[in-house]
Amino acid sequence: MAHFTTHLLHISAALFLLISFNSPLSVSSIGINYGQIANNLPSPDKVVPLMKCIGADKVKLYDADPKVLKAFANTDIEFVVGIGNEYLSKLQDPDAAQSWVKTNVQRYLPATKITSIAVGNEVLTFNDTSLSDCLLPAMQSIHTALVNLKLDRQVTVTTAHSLAVLQTSYPPSAGAFRDDLKDCITPILDFLSKTCSPFLINAYPFFAYKGNSKEVSLDFVLFQPNAGIVDSGNNLHYDNMLFAQIDAVYAALDQLGYKDLPVQISETGWPSKGDDDEPGASPENAKKYNGNLFKVVNQTKGTPAKPDNDLNIFVFALFNENLKPGPTSERNYGLFKPDGSPAYNLGFSGISAGGNSGHNTSGALPPPYTLLPDNPNNGYMSISSAGRFEWENSMRIRIIVMLMLIVVV
Repeated sequence: MAHFTTHLLHISAALFLLISFNSPLSVSSIGINYGQIANNLPSPDKVVPLMKCIGADKVKLYDADPKVLKAFANTDIEFVVGIGNEYLSKLQDPDAAQSWVKTNVQRYLPATKITSIAVGNEVLTFNDTSLSDCLLPAMQSIHTALVNLKLDRQVTVTTAHSLAVLQTSYPPSAGAFRDDLKDCITPILDFLSKTCSPFLINAYPFFAYKGNSKEVSLDFVLFQPNAGIVDSGNNLHYDNMLFAQIDAVYAALDQLGYKDLPVQISETGWPSKGDDDEPGASPENAKKYNGNLFKVVNQTKGTPAKPDNDLNIFVFALFNENLKPGPTSERNYGLFKPDGSPAYNLGFSGISAGGNSGHNTSGALPPPYTLLPDNPNNGYMSISSAGRFEWENSMRIRIIVMLMLIVVV
């Protein structure tokens, strides 16, 4: 246990130095997506100190894994629990919804700080009306269950969307939802507004660069110094793609009459490894994207269009997940390897910079402990993996064009 604690202190001290350089505050508003599509991940009780050391005070799950929720009891870390797309039809039924809330939420409160339920993931961009027709009724049934159990004031109900719900994203001030989705997204926005719940969006600048690395500015997507772009609609200057994406979403909400609805980035990240046709997927670029993202959130300022709004961002993901389908990048979004060592060098002390050999060439001491894997998979499968992989295949052209325009036009 002493070795375990020593290693975490190394990580904590080094991360503090990384994110506090040229920044006055510690990271307190960053969230982490905790996916579990792997057979070599540590047990949740070993993840708790790791999560605390990286400064995350919010965790987003893709299910309601009882082992995770029990392990994080009395930690004061906020949780978003998820409901898979495959359960939406069943959870339209009020009795089924109330049973789900009792079993997966009420049981763990107040010890585990569950603050939100994400019903489904990227449902509207699957182009499956049988699925999308179930989304709002399921959200309403879950909310009704929370009301019946007197939990609605502490737990919100929402759903995460792909950025492909936008028809227009450039300039950001002209952001607009797809015409074919307005009839189904407007009632969802009304529900979110009435229940004081946030609008969740999954945004990946990596896909823009992957789609056209010759045209899309790498510095612009990695938060590196660059000339940026000026929004012709309002003369606001953008020096990174993620902020342009966020403000395009705000503009789309404003167009439908929901300008005050808060936006949260439920997923964003950068892979440390990819296939030959995935340019930009490297430890160096992952370090720049996520390292700069932590710094940006740490500055406690909003986007150009919403400078006074909090940045609520969940990084994808905590661990590399070795059983995820799709291209190599899908298995390499983690900040950490399953043994608890960084997937790439974010400034952590005494840990290899990210090679597969695990050899330390820095002269510092090697990691003094190893996180052992828990039982394979535990039967839990992330919503995000299948959702993002199918979305990338079916919506590739739309999303690449939208994101590319931000830096090309």
